[in-house]
Amino acid sequence: MDRTVERQWLDALSDVLTRSHLFQPDELAPEFDEVMAQLGVHTTIYLVDEEQETLRPVPHPGRADPEPQPVEGSLAGRAFTMVESTPALSEPAWWIPMIDGTDRLGVIEFAFDDPDDAADPHTRRRCETIAGLIGHLITVTAPKGDHLLRVGRSRAATAAAELMAQVLPPLTAATRRITISAVLEPSYDIGGDGFDYAIDGNHAQLAIFDAVGHSMKAGLTCSAVIAAIRSARRAGADLIAQGEAADAAVLDQFNDARFVTAVLVDIDLDTGLLRYVNAGHPRPMLLRGGKMIRELPDGRRLPFGIRSVVRGVGEEHLEPGDQLLMFTDGVVEARGDGGEFGQLRLADLAERQTGTGLPAPEAVRRLARAVAAFRGGPPSDDATLLLAEWSPAAAERTVITPL
Repeated sequence: MDRTVERQWLDALSDVLTRSHLFQPDELAPEFDEVMAQLGVHTTIYLVDEEQETLRPVPHPGRADPEPQPVEGSLAGRAFTMVESTPALSEPAWWIPMIDGTDRLGVIEFAFDDPDDAADPHTRRRCETIAGLIGHLITVTAPKGDHLLRVGRSRAATAAAELMAQVLPPLTAATRRITISAVLEPSYDIGGDGFDYAIDGNHAQLAIFDAVGHSMKAGLTCSAVIAAIRSARRAGADLIAQGEAADAAVLDQFNDARFVTAVLVDIDLDTGLLRYVNAGHPRPMLLRGGKMIRELPDGRRLPFGIRSVVRGVGEEHLEPGDQLLMFTDGVVEARGDGGEFGQLRLADLAERQTGTGLPAPEAVRRLARAVAAFRGGPPSDDATLLLAEWSPAAAERTVITPL
């Protein structure tokens, strides 16, 4: 390995990181490209839009913007969906996935002056490392302004959607033992749906929510419940006590008849013991070996905001590789020419998507696209899907495979 080249790339990485502390959102892409040009590499950052349908280029002042790239049917889209570096066909260039941890943000095109660089696997790996750094920096830099947020939008978001965007965690999180991935629709107009998770020690806790109604009122209700659940969870409360905190948040803050359906889950990552409370929500599905083996029927209580006597929690024992699919009623009640989408159709599609070895965020994205295609028009209700897989292999599929 050429130590001089290695030092040049390390200096470039250090330069980008040093500059990043004072980046404005609109400065990140051109300054990154300026640093990389010293290595004979030219870069274009693409961010995936809220719908996860199009990869949109981050503008460079003084440079014509390239065309957006479709997620379906393009090399850039393949790099994004499969979390896999993909070579360009007609030029010395690579499409490199850009992820923040394990949350997919988009891709970076690296084009090389020297074709030998494009053929060098060590150069590709260096590009992957820097793409990971840029993913982190975008997450840190974006809240300073609106520039990067605008790039990822094809239209304006409602006030309720803006609120929920500030409340919800990243769509995907993975550790060595579990992967959690979610998708929400309509992305620019969500109101009452939400999700949350926390992975600490030998436990993963996850939740899905659906506040009655739509628009800002529903968003405020869902936000209050998520905040109450987090507060109780971080204080060491169990699932039942978390539900009681959610009840209090709704009843104390709102005078009208509001409520939130939800499922709260705790998974012991050492043993696979899954414990859950279902507050009037559709039953989660358990998939094993690519097959839906059963729904989770226990742990029932009334929705949050309607005080309920909870007699116990449901329990299930996971096997390595098991997947838990949670969803809101906007998924199964989506209406198309054939009536409702329904749980049988969802189970069938879940088996086909999750049994293929796709990265979890891609399996969930394809499920959401299938629901949208069935619906054929604007949704009448929020639709949220959350997939969790207890599997080291699932976690590995969310990151770029090292050399």
